[in-house]
Amino acid sequence: MTPPLSVAGLNAATANAAALITATRRSPTHDQSAPTDGRYKFELPVPHLQSPVVTLIRTAVAVVLIGGFALGDFWVGVSHAAETVPRQILNPFLAKYCGDCHADGADEGGLSLDDLGDNLNDAATFARWERLFDRVADGEMPPVDSEQPTMDVRSAFSKALALSLATEHANTKGTVLRRLNRSEYQNTMNDLFGTRLKLKELLPEDGRSHEFENVGESLNVSLVQLEQYIAAAEGVLDSAIARTSQKPTPKTKVANYAETREAEKHLGKAWLHAADGSVVFFQDLVYPTGMLRTANTQAAGRYRIKVTGYAYQSTKPITFRVGSTTFARGAERPTYGYYSFEPGDPQTIELEADIEDRYMVEIAPWGIFDDHYEIKNKGIQNYQGPGLAIKQVELVGPLTDEFPSRGHQLIFDGLTRTEVEPRNPETKGKSWYVPVFDLQADDAPKDIANVLQRVATAAFRRPTKPIEVADFVELYQSQIDEGETMERALRTAVVAIFSSPEFLFLSEQKGWLDDYAIASRLAYFLTRTTPDQPLLDDAAKSLLSRDPQVLLGHATRLLNDERHQRFINDFTDAWLNLRDIEFTSPDKRLYPEYDAFLKFSMLRETRRFVDELITQNLPVRNIVQSDFAMLNNRLAKLYQIDGVEGPQIRRVAIPDGHVRGGLLTQASTLKVSANGTNTSPVVRGVWVMERIVGKRPSPPPPGIPGVEPDSRGASTLRELLAKHRDSDSCRSCHRMIDPPGFALESFNPIGGWRDRFRSLGDGERVVKEINGRKVRYKLGPPVDASGQLANGKQFDGFREFRDLLADDEDALTKSFVTKLLTFATGREMGFSDRDAIGKLVAQSKIRGHGVGDLIKLVVTSDAFRRK
Repeated sequence: MTPPLSVAGLNAATANAAALITATRRSPTHDQSAPTDGRYKFELPVPHLQSPVVTLIRTAVAVVLIGGFALGDFWVGVSHAAETVPRQILNPFLAKYCGDCHADGADEGGLSLDDLGDNLNDAATFARWERLFDRVADGEMPPVDSEQPTMDVRSAFSKALALSLATEHANTKGTVLRRLNRSEYQNTMNDLFGTRLKLKELLPEDGRSHEFENVGESLNVSLVQLEQYIAAAEGVLDSAIARTSQKPTPKTKVANYAETREAEKHLGKAWLHAADGSVVFFQDLVYPTGMLRTANTQAAGRYRIKVTGYAYQSTKPITFRVGSTTFARGAERPTYGYYSFEPGDPQTIELEADIEDRYMVEIAPWGIFDDHYEIKNKGIQNYQGPGLAIKQVELVGPLTDEFPSRGHQLIFDGLTRTEVEPRNPETKGKSWYVPVFDLQADDAPKDIANVLQRVATAAFRRPTKPIEVADFVELYQSQIDEGETMERALRTAVVAIFSSPEFLFLSEQKGWLDDYAIASRLAYFLTRTTPDQPLLDDAAKSLLSRDPQVLLGHATRLLNDERHQRFINDFTDAWLNLRDIEFTSPDKRLYPEYDAFLKFSMLRETRRFVDELITQNLPVRNIVQSDFAMLNNRLAKLYQIDGVEGPQIRRVAIPDGHVRGGLLTQASTLKVSANGTNTSPVVRGVWVMERIVGKRPSPPPPGIPGVEPDSRGASTLRELLAKHRDSDSCRSCHRMIDPPGFALESFNPIGGWRDRFRSLGDGERVVKEINGRKVRYKLGPPVDASGQLANGKQFDGFREFRDLLADDEDALTKSFVTKLLTFATGREMGFSDRDAIGKLVAQSKIRGHGVGDLIKLVVTSDAFRRK
């Protein structure tokens, strides 16, 4: 094992690397060319480094990569005495009940007892024994048509194997040091410094441990990554440090489509110029777009957008999109939201958005379409159809929430920073003038040490001592000795602090967590950022570890914090795989009804639904069976639910007998569990088992091909899978996977209900138009959504399957609480956690299995408060 490297040594290495990197990056015009406050995207060059300093950093990184790290006086390592299976107890059982299918050359399902090792320290061996334990405990092995052991024999086998598996897992589960993932890093830096930077774009993608991207064992670190952290920290300081003496004044632009160069060409043709000066759109055109050239940005930042208009010639509200666009090739065109105007007098909607520089506001109607509106009634001025009238757009920004920023104050409080007056006072009035600042201190060594200790305390999420920042103070002084200004030297030391392991990694000792570690774990769980002052105050009093009610009080407070939406987003992205919502694009020929508004609404439905389960403490069965949905007009149209107007997501009661309700019927989950052309019962079945039921099917045995079309007569995927299951190696897993996949065949890849499959080949022609175009798809074979669960229970379609799933609330709770614990602790739950999870399920049952209660049970559990 690599010997422990002290935190001080790692911090010193980081400090020296930060000095070298920032020095090589610096240029004479660095300050003048740095991005302005509010910028979201920035690029900082990272040089190729070859020096003894970098060698020291590489050593530090290597220590982290192999799984060891020094935290205070506690060494966290991975070495321990290997646990072995008790063969003297297990072998007689295996020989009598398992040998025919899994020994003497037989390896049904990919399991060969001949090759099964004893060393549980080996991950692959542990996984095989764990799978074998589950098969025996669940009654799946030996098969029902084979000789069965008595309950006492089965219990003796399970207890002996469980003891070894639990001991081995308990010895390893607390050894992994967890790094902040990209989202946590971005949130933390922005919250500490008052910036709004897209720092995730600077960093490599995080590794995943099954669903989650915040599990320590998958979050490695490299020298390149460390260099990117230093670059990111430099960019944050560029954005946070004030570049003027006075608070910047936001600019206001009031724009009208009638006063743009596009109006000269399109008014009276594609657009109508109304009598009150408004410009009316009658449909969302490919050209001209709703780009408003005169509502543009000259600097990146936060902007307030006000749109004034009304529904023209309509008895119903008109929905529209507000976003932005740019002339830059290949740049994204973000959507900030969908809104609606009522008929009658002009109304104004207001929103705030983070917009890059050189972007223009873009507005487009949704839901009104007429392929020939220009020529109807002999001219657009005589057209009688509904339209969206836009009277004006007001753009205000960049907005400055605080001046100077909290990051500026964090660094410079206690020091004197003044603007250096230019020799010619008239220079300050020039557009090209860039202020220069001078930093002074009454007692520089003492004041700088105090500043760096304050910064380190904020960065490390706990109080720090002078000795802990000695290396950073030394770095500062070395920069001064080399001729740097006080501000540049201080910046380098601050960058080093925010590139150090004490910031980048969560400091958690094995065993019971101290109060500051609990504060960090709770904050990163529920708000995805560093702990706030109330949490730190109670941590200082040791209340978080001593008084569960104090911990619960903070959990309740953070659940009501506006930053809690980050938890909803990150948790659902991982748990339900919503991060892949854009991974595939539905085939427009097969699903012409799919549009940007639907995609925009999909994510919001699921996130609002999960949030509703938590805030209203609804029973966990709602995950698969609810009597309500979170809908807007676009989703209601897809789901064929009447009476829902407007683009705002809100709670809507599901009509009696309707199929919707629960996560399994939501367009987002149905899209991420399918590709853009068709659905696979296997893919969706695995999704349901892993994400909802909490059972992870084994991967296909080596050499087993995927399901391919059979030219010898099998015409449906169900028939193909039936042949696939004839294989001894595939039968057991497909018996578990296929039934939920079959049940979800009633939903197409974009979440719509279907009784028959769509096809671009053979099938029944469809006479239908969508957005003025005849559909090209045909209707193929009917959907068969029936099946039989692994426990023998049969269902005749999705509704019956859903009811069977919802009835087992204990199983749903066990799965959900396991996901919550994984996300909250940053480690996968393993064998030694099973008893603790079972106790949480039992406690939850007494309370009615409320989802909100589950979060509180997790926060006060031993698993949450221990590493």
